[in-house]
Amino acid sequence: MILEMHDICKDYDLGRNITHVLKNVNLEVDEGEYLAIMGPSGSGKTTLMNLIGCLDTPTSGQYIFAGNDIMKCSARDLADIRNRRIGFIFQSFNLLPGLSALENVALPLLYGGVRKKERRERALEALKTVGLEERVDYRPDQLSGGQCQRVAIARAIISRPDILLADEPTGALDSENGAQVMELFKGLHDKGSTIIMITHDSNIASYASNIKYIYDGILTDEPYQASRNAVPGGDRDE
Repeated sequence: MILEMHDICKDYDLGRNITHVLKNVNLEVDEGEYLAIMGPSGSGKTTLMNLIGCLDTPTSGQYIFAGNDIMKCSARDLADIRNRRIGFIFQSFNLLPGLSALENVALPLLYGGVRKKERRERALEALKTVGLEERVDYRPDQLSGGQCQRVAIARAIISRPDILLADEPTGALDSENGAQVMELFKGLHDKGSTIIMITHDSNIASYASNIKYIYDGILTDEPYQASRNAVPGGDRDE
């Protein structure tokens, strides 16, 4: 078991009103699992992603990630977990425009204090894994959208994280490049990577070996059950 969430709630205090975004979420993910969490805009999936990725902390409940009780971790501990144990892949790539593909991929190791020679060797290895070993010196503006996402995936895997956390990884790509990226995820999963993917697209979710659904802050295995249980006019979050 790589992560466990028990009765996770996330509230936002908006002054006179409290918005209940996540409602008693329970989630367990095994090492090597490929999980898609699917939900429409306003379902709470982005808030859940932020909690899984230790970008935010729950209001209540228990979250155990790789043996760490997240509710008891300091800000420094959480930063270390994000840098070493979670590989983030975003819809908008989040590459630094002035850096080459190699330099972008090596950034997590730079922040982790890894020496330059090792950073370069591991960045080259990661770029080879995603089929971009001949584009190491290209900047993001010299690459296609699909290639930029591959660079982002290489950056995510370079630290050999416990999980890859992908937020709408094909959202900025056309169908051909999107399919290529999803095949890349499949290859990474076949080699043992644990992947959690957040999406609203059923075609993208179908690549995963397990799918869960979120509606109005309620996580479930059954989309129709989630619809019945959701509170009409419930709280909204992207």
